[in-house]
Formats: sequence, C-alpha cells, structure tokens
Amino acid sequence: MQKSKATFWLGLCLSILSVGQAAQAQTWSFTGSMETPRGNQSTTLLSNGEVLVAGGRQRGNYNLTTAEIYNPSTGTFSSTGSLNTGRNGHTATLLESGQVLIAGGGTDASGSVVCLASAELYNPSTGKFTVTGSMTTARCGQTATLLNNGMVLMAGGANNGSVLGTAELYNPATGTFSATGSLNAARGGHAATLLENGDVLIAAGGNNTTYLASAELYNPSTGTFAFTGSLNTARASFTATRLENGNVLVAGGENSGNIWLASAEVYNPSTGKFTPTGSLNKSRFLQVANLLLDGDVLISGGNHTGSIASAELYDPSSGTFTVTASMNIPRQDQSSVLLNNGDVLVTGGFDGDGGNCCYEASTELYH
Repeated sequence: MQKSKATFWLGLCLSILSVGQAAQAQTWSFTGSMETPRGNQSTTLLSNGEVLVAGGRQRGNYNLTTAEIYNPSTGTFSSTGSLNTGRNGHTATLLESGQVLIAGGGTDASGSVVCLASAELYNPSTGKFTVTGSMTTARCGQTATLLNNGMVLMAGGANNGSVLGTAELYNPATGTFSATGSLNAARGGHAATLLENGDVLIAAGGNNTTYLASAELYNPSTGTFAFTGSLNTARASFTATRLENGNVLVAGGENSGNIWLASAEVYNPSTGKFTPTGSLNKSRFLQVANLLLDGDVLISGGNHTGSIASAELYDPSSGTFTVTASMNIPRQDQSSVLLNNGDVLVTGGFDGDGGNCCYEASTELYH
C-alpha cells in the first residue's frame, strides 16, 4: 500500500514537472532590441553562432544599408559594417567559407522600387561587406539555395514588373555569377528547398497573371529544371520546410480565390507528389517557419487582414497543427532563425494592418 502511494505521488510529481516543462518550452520572451527598426531584412546564423541582420526597410526608407550582429550569449545587438548598397527583400546565404552572400533585392528610387543585380559578401572576421560579382539579371524576390557543391542557385523573382523564369549560379571560388538552365515556368513568391539528394524543389509562386500550383526540380549535375508533381492548391508567399524525414512541408500563403490560406501539404521526393496534411489553425501569408530540434515546425506571425502574433506547431508524426504561445507583438515581413541552443529568434517586421503604425526594432525568442 505504501509502495503504491509512493508510486502514485512520484508519478503525479513527474506529471506536474512534465506539464511545467512543456509550458515553459512554449513561451515567447523579448530579447535585446535592434539598433534600427526594420522589416523585409535578412537574418543569417553565422558559423560562430551569432546572427547577422542586414538591410531591410522602414517607413520612409526602403534602402537600409545598416547591419547588426545578435549575440545569443548576451542577448544584445551591436552594429557591424554597412552594406555597400541599401536593399530589402534580398537573399542572404551562408557560404562554406563562413562568409554571407547578400544578393539582389529592391531599392527605392524616386518612389518606385528598382530591382538590383548587385551582390556583396559579409566577412564575420572583419565585420565588413565587400562587393562581389553582380548577377546576370537584376532580381527582387528570388530564392537562393546553397548547393552541396558549394555554389548558390538563384532562381526566379521579378525585374521591374516582369516575373522571371531565368536562374543563375554563384561560384564562391571566382566570385562570379553565370547562367544555368531556365525554370519551366516564370515565378516569384515561390519557395526553394534543398532536398536530401542534392536536388532543389522549386514550388508554386505566381507570375504576372496567375498563382501557380506547379513545381519543378533543379538537378545540379545537369543544370536543368524538370517538372515534378503539382501542389493541390496554388499559392504564393508561403513557407516550405524540409522535415527530418526528407519530406517538405508547404503551409499557408495566398491565392486569387482565397487570399489567406490555411491549407498545408507535404511533398514526398520518393514519389514526386504533394499530399494534403492538416490545416493551419489560422490562415496566413508572409509568415516564417522554423524546423525545431525536436522535429516539429514552428509557424509564426504573418498577415491575416493585418499583422498577426499567433503561432502554431506542426507535428510531422500526426500531420496536425496545434496552437502554441503567441508572439508578444504581431509581425509580418519579419525574419527568423533557429539558434544553436534550439531557441528561435524573430526580428523586426511590420506590426500594423497595412496602413498604420510601425516597423519594429524589437526581437523575441521562442523557447
């Protein structure tokens, strides 16, 4: 009897402890603020575990050149060297050398956005940006993917109103870009995901007239794109996350029939097909997604008739989304990165409803 009671109380204590740990693991807390409010910036985890935040935009200034470094040990940001060209909506790719390739994006000229061909490299050792070779085509909203051979694939995007079907490769050894095979469909607002076999999945997006459900694979060995299975729902401005099992989770986004999507689907590289999975609890686009250390995917923020703070977790084993703690501030056009300790850092973004309020300097951690 005594042993039974002891076992009961031990089990109860362990249960309470487990619940407490689970609750603690699903919280957002503010960390140090950036020195410059910004949205549509890039956020890159460096080889030393620090985070580079570069460029972006704020109200009245679409050409931010400033950059800063987040130190997870102190929870603070400090200024680093400035970009040579102000830009937002650019790509940032950590190279095998530890340097960061910043490419393309937009800059504001006389009230209109001009897409850029220029690119630059950030060197963490010196804290400086230096100009490298320019892309063969100016691009806004392209995707950038580090290939297994160390090169970077730039695909699609837009150039001053025209959606692009071209792609190119950056060679870190020469510091130059060169054309590679073209996409089968011009697209922007798409997603690019490196698969376990080294191919790159290019999915959905939109062109000048419609949202796309098509997807294609880039083969680095041949430098060509080939169609693969199509999505069940056409979408743009969504997230695509490679899961631990090698499949790719596609979630949310927007399309012409339903501006804010809650649907999600999973791409299986073995079959080349997309299959529906559980839906988001809140439809959203312009959100961020991060694969957590436990294999779940954290979806946070985005736009649903304005910026939102809600977040949810996707469990690949059950194929379902569950609501988790909300961010302290609603955000869209924010950026995020998984830190080495398993926390997710979310930086900046726009906290209003499209016409009101502010770009944020605040940042927060999910842990």
